[in-house]
Amino acid sequence: MNEGMTTPTTALPQENERLWAAGAHAAALGMALLTSWMAGLAGALAALAIYIYQRDRSSFAAEHAKEALNFNLSMFIYACAAALIALLLLGATVLTLGIGIILTGPAGLLLAMAALAIAVLWLVCSVIAAFKAYNGETYRYPLTLRLVS
Repeated sequence: MNEGMTTPTTALPQENERLWAAGAHAAALGMALLTSWMAGLAGALAALAIYIYQRDRSSFAAEHAKEALNFNLSMFIYACAAALIALLLLGATVLTLGIGIILTGPAGLLLAMAALAIAVLWLVCSVIAAFKAYNGETYRYPLTLRLVS
């Protein structure tokens, strides 16, 4: 065997960096949950604060914070779109003096199911991201608009 050869390994980020990275995801989720799902903007602000604090200290933590920021901004946009659609459906029902419920009822049910799916996705993906970050791995959230690059 060739004893002089070593296999290259990827260095795991330091524990401090991994804690900040995992904290970005956990703080974003925590703030979003504490301020209600529709006010998920607080989650984006928590991730932004960690990004600003870590951007010059740790590229690993900053990347995770940026990913959490983009995901929470995306979820906030989706929540606003769902609220707008719900308002339009309610308006259509009222304008038709209740007769429109034949169409708006099933659409509202579909909207509620979609909102529930987004909420579950938000929760599950944020927890997965925090664990991946602590393990020193990268993570890309699904359905994320890359608004901050």
